[in-house]
Amino acid sequence: MTTTRKLIVHEDAKSPVAEAYRTLRTNIQFSKTDGELKSIMFTSTGPGEGKSTTTANTAVALAQSGKQVILVDCDLRKPVQHKIFGKKNRGLTNILVEEVMADTYIQDTQVENLRLLSSGPIPPNPSELLGSIKMLELIDYLKNQADYVIIDAPPVIAVTDASVLASRVDGVTLVINSGFVRPEMAQKAKDLLVKANGHLLGVILNRVEIEEEHAYYYYYYGSDSKKIAK
Repeated sequence: MTTTRKLIVHEDAKSPVAEAYRTLRTNIQFSKTDGELKSIMFTSTGPGEGKSTTTANTAVALAQSGKQVILVDCDLRKPVQHKIFGKKNRGLTNILVEEVMADTYIQDTQVENLRLLSSGPIPPNPSELLGSIKMLELIDYLKNQADYVIIDAPPVIAVTDASVLASRVDGVTLVINSGFVRPEMAQKAKDLLVKANGHLLGVILNRVEIEEEHAYYYYYYGSDSKKIAK
């Protein structure tokens, strides 16, 4: 993978970061309460917080547990999932605009059990497309084709797209760049999602430095003996 947006869960499965994604996977699976939890949207407060990379790696972690996963790139303004997975960018907007079957544009990835529906060409009216009846029907269709539908949405404060989608998915996860986002902005992002009737599952603090002591315990139990010999 030459891109800087690494699929670390796939490429370095024994790393502490990959283990953190597996912990996130477990937390998501245990987040299910009375209702269905099949469609989960990831958003952030603003741009550059690692939201899309976090979304992709979480989808990989879920797929590695044997679940069938479809990752949908709903960031119709700055889509990157097709770059992360090295795929053609034809997909969601083609389905919403043209009279074509969704299966035509769902692509297999290098990760077993994980398929990708990339954004497709960038449209002039992202919010209207994401708020359409056809989009709602597409989410329902995809939920019948997989155990999890993971959605990468734009930052919630920057544009209205994430708020439009919030009530159409079973759960929402907010990605925050640790030490970068001001508390009042994080609170504003949460308020916007709740006001849009989104079911907020939790917050992911991204780019947190792993303390040496914690890394030691991970390597003791999660890796080979050479790494604990010193």
